[in-house]
Amino acid sequence: MATVTLKGNEIHTNGELPKVGAKAPAFTLVGADLGEKKLADFAGKTTILTINPSYDTGVCQATARSFNQKAGELDATVLMISGDLPFAQKRFCEAEGLEHVVPLSSYRSSFGEDYGLELVD
Repeated sequence: MATVTLKGNEIHTNGELPKVGAKAPAFTLVGADLGEKKLADFAGKTTILTINPSYDTGVCQATARSFNQKAGELDATVLMISGDLPFAQKRFCEAEGLEHVVPLSSYRSSFGEDYGLELVD
């Protein structure tokens, strides 16, 4: 288990969080077009994962905007992963003009569990 802080309280995840620079575990998520997207689809590219619970919160929205801006300046692909439905992700990205990130939904996958991100407390 990893220990993280939420609103000043220590809570635990279901596993260890991936280490910086470690090889990311394979996954299959759902894109805005409702098609499956695999980590392997981005092979050979510098890929950054930004993972948030939902883009219906101010903090997660600010994160998405920041990554979108930075992605436009980098030679990297930024995968914006959340549990939001693909429709909601697409609507948010279009409304915010987020063109440099790839929204991916984990709603029908074990992504959170596989990456040790599920909160158990």
